[in-house]
This record gives sequence, C-alpha cells and structure tokens, in this order.
Amino acid sequence: MAQSSNVREVLQYIPQFRGKVFLVLIEAGILPEPAVAETLLDLAVLEDLGVKLVLGVLGGDLKDLYDWTLECEIMAARVSRPISDPDAVRETLEILARGQSAVVDASATGPLDPPVVQFAKGIGVSKIITLLEDALLIDGAPAHAIRAADAAMLESRASGAGGQLLRAAADACHQGVPRVHVLNGRHQGVLVDELFSNEGVGTMIHADSYRMIRPLREEDIPELLGMIGRSVRRTKLVERTYEDIQSRIEDFHVMTIDDNVVGCVALHEYPAESCAEVACLYVKQAHEGRGYGIDLVHHAEGIAKQRGIARVFALSNRAADFFSIKLGYTPATVDDLPRRRREQYEASGRDSLVFSHPLI
Repeated sequence: MAQSSNVREVLQYIPQFRGKVFLVLIEAGILPEPAVAETLLDLAVLEDLGVKLVLGVLGGDLKDLYDWTLECEIMAARVSRPISDPDAVRETLEILARGQSAVVDASATGPLDPPVVQFAKGIGVSKIITLLEDALLIDGAPAHAIRAADAAMLESRASGAGGQLLRAAADACHQGVPRVHVLNGRHQGVLVDELFSNEGVGTMIHADSYRMIRPLREEDIPELLGMIGRSVRRTKLVERTYEDIQSRIEDFHVMTIDDNVVGCVALHEYPAESCAEVACLYVKQAHEGRGYGIDLVHHAEGIAKQRGIARVFALSNRAADFFSIKLGYTPATVDDLPRRRREQYEASGRDSLVFSHPLI
C-alpha cells in the first residue's frame, strides 16, 4: 500500500503540470516493447491530468506507435510534417488547441538537435523529456539535477555519448527550454518515477533554480508543521504550533525542490550574548543522505555571520554525530547556553547534548 507521504508527493505536482506542454521524445524502435507500452499508459494518465502532450518518435514505425497510442486511450492526432518542418509547429498547436495530444515524426534528428529545440520553443514546452536507450552518467553514476550553467565543466566526465547529450540539453535550456529530462527508457515506469518525485530517477538539466533555500512563507507553515510532526513522533523533536512558528517566522528558512518544501532550519538569535541557536533542523525522510542538512546549517551560519554573531550552538541527541563529525561542532555544556535558553532547557526536562561552533 502506498505511504501517505508518497501520495502527497505525487499530488503536489498535479496543479503544476496541468495545462503545461511536455515534448516526450522516445526511441521507440530500440526500447523494449513492455517499457514502451508502460510509457504510453503513463502518458495517458498525464493526458487525463491535463498535461498537453507531444510525442516525438525518434525511431521505429511511426504508424505502429501512433496506433498503439490510440489503443492506450491517448487522444492523439498525427502531425503530417516531420519535426524539422517549420509548419509542424503550427499544425501541432492546432492539434493541442483541439484538446488532443500530438504525435510527430522526429526520426530524422537526434533527440536534442537544433530543429527539435526550435520546435519545442515554438510549441511553448515546459519540459523536453527524452526516453533513450541509455542513461546519462557523470563519473559513472546518475546525476539527478544539473544546472545548465554547470554543464560545460561536467561534460568531460560524462560516459559515452553523454557529454554531447549534456551539452545539447544545456544549449536547449540556454535557448529558453526550462527543463530537459534524460531518462533510461529501458526501465519500466521511469516516466512516472521521474516526474512525480522531487529527486527523480534520471537526469534533469534545468535553467532555473531547481533547489534553493529561502525564507519561510506563511503558506509554508502547514507543510512545515507536517514535517515537524512526523519528526516529533519519530525522534521526540520539540513540538511546535502554528502560532509558535508564525510569531518567529523570520527565524525560519526552508529548502525547496521544484518549490516543494523538503527541509527546514531556524536561527534563533540571542543578541545580548552575541550567539544564536541552529534549531528545528529537519530534512524529509525521502531526501535524507544527500547533504541537505549540511547545506541548511551552513545557510543558517551564513546568516549569523552577516549579522556579526560570534558563535552558534545546537541542542541535539539524535544528530550528535552529524553536528560533531560532519559539521565540526564541539561539545559544550548547559552553562554555555545564553541565560534565557538555559532556563528553557532546564524547564523542559530534556537531556539534549549541547554543541557549539565559533563563527568569528
């Protein structure tokens, strides 16, 4: 049975995708039939969710694949001209305007050749999604998200033809395509796994700020409370209410991926003692192990440095090794806490360890 957190992760994307145009390029003549069949079934679901689909066939029999889309109940119409023909844009837009998905011949081009990118821009895509025979690997391992601006320095570390593909994807982003996804089309279910999770399973080359840390907004508070609530139940983190967070909203920062909150940190200042507490550090369970907690703490430390704060401290039991080993914090005592925080600590009856870190 699906976990409720997984369901929420899927549901958060539906309003984002509705009405958007996705160009899906598929090496239909090379990929295994079961994988192609599952991809088409997944595309039918996306169509039902309100995504405007354009399916570009990179290889194989175009008529057979078109007939297969109809069998999978995709409301498709064929574009009479190949993707490289300038009139293909107009015809595709007419098909989309009728509420249908479009199937276009892309067999005479590579997956991200200039004519494909120009076509994508002409139909106003939000994403180009390529389902290819091989994945894009950097240093032999998947790279889930790459900024277009960083592609050049990673190109030489890509396996096989991946460097050329990475460069072409980055060029597409520089020309105005927001995101390019490179997926291993041999894996069944890869399309859904990529689109309906924050991290994805393939490689996304993006032109915008895919992952960022920003101040907490009031509309984020319910999601933040949900994260904290799960951690309270799992690890006895201090419980907080909506009013608690709202009253100190300027202390909180969140990490977002695709503008979905995946982690948080707070910086509570004690100006009289020139110190601040790194608190309420949490990363969603599905995103643990990726260094996001370190990024959040460093972000809080950076704010503290800008404000001239001399040191930061943290109270934790479950993350003792995290603060001491990964962040270089040193053990401290309750006496090292600012007076007001020490009083709160003693009144709570908790036995958290204290860690301190100088900034100046």
